[in-house]
Amino acid sequence: MMKSPLILFCVLLFAVNSHRGFAQLGISHEIGVLVGPASFFTDYGERWNLRNNLENAGYGVGLVHYMNFAYKKECNCYATDNFFNDHFKIRTEMDYFFSKLEHFGPVASKDNLNGEKLRAMHGQSQIFEIGTALEYYPLSIKDYTSFAFQFSPYISLGVHYVFFKPYAYSDLGDLANPKNLFPTLVGGLDFEGGSTFAIAGSLGTRYKLNPYSDLVVEGRWHYYDSDWIDGINIDAPQNKFNDFLFWVNIGYVYYLDY
Repeated sequence: MMKSPLILFCVLLFAVNSHRGFAQLGISHEIGVLVGPASFFTDYGERWNLRNNLENAGYGVGLVHYMNFAYKKECNCYATDNFFNDHFKIRTEMDYFFSKLEHFGPVASKDNLNGEKLRAMHGQSQIFEIGTALEYYPLSIKDYTSFAFQFSPYISLGVHYVFFKPYAYSDLGDLANPKNLFPTLVGGLDFEGGSTFAIAGSLGTRYKLNPYSDLVVEGRWHYYDSDWIDGINIDAPQNKFNDFLFWVNIGYVYYLDY
C-alpha cells in the first residue's frame, strides 16, 4: 500500500520541478500550503448532531501546485486573451487528514448498557490524498494579478485518489467480541484500511499580498466513494451516505514564475 503513494508523490514532484519546460507552452506555476480544521462526517455518533460534528473535527494539511495560463514567463507578459486563460487554473495537490473519533449524540448519552458501549469506543482515521481540480475564477485572473482588485473568489471541482487507515479500540475490551459492541455495529467493522476515490468541491477566495504571493481562505467538501474511511460500515436504514469530510483551510501561495 505504501509504494503507490510514493510513486504518486514522485510524479507530483516531477510535475512541479519541470515548470521551466511547461513555461515554454505559456504556462506559469504557483505552489502553496494549506492548513486548517477538518470535520469528519462518519458513522461515529449521529451525523447531523452539532456536538458530534464539532468534537469529531481533526486537521488537514495540503501541498498544492497551480498551473496558471494567464501569464507567460518566457516573454514576461500576459497570454493572449481568451476565456479559459483568464478564468481557469488547474490545481494538483497532496493532502493529509487526521481525526480522533468518538460517539456523541442522544443514544450515546443514555445511562444504559448501549450508551456505555458507544462511549467506551474510541477511534481515529488517517487519510492521504493526491488529486487534481479545475478552479474557476469569475473575475479576471489577469486583472487580479495586476492589482485591479485585492480579492479573487473561486470555485473548484476535482477528483482525488485516497488512501485511508482507520483504527479503534474499546475500554470494555476486544472489539472482536460482540458483547463489547453496540448491537448495530456488530459485523460492520473493518480496520484494514484501503484506497478509494473522492470528489472534492471547494469555495474560496484569494487575497493579494504582493506581486509574488496570495493568501487563500477556502471551504471544501470531500465525498468518498467508500463508507469504510472510519472503519465502520453498518447495514442499517440510518446509514444512507458514504463518509465525507468538510475542511476549512487557510493557505499561502507563492508565484514561481513572476
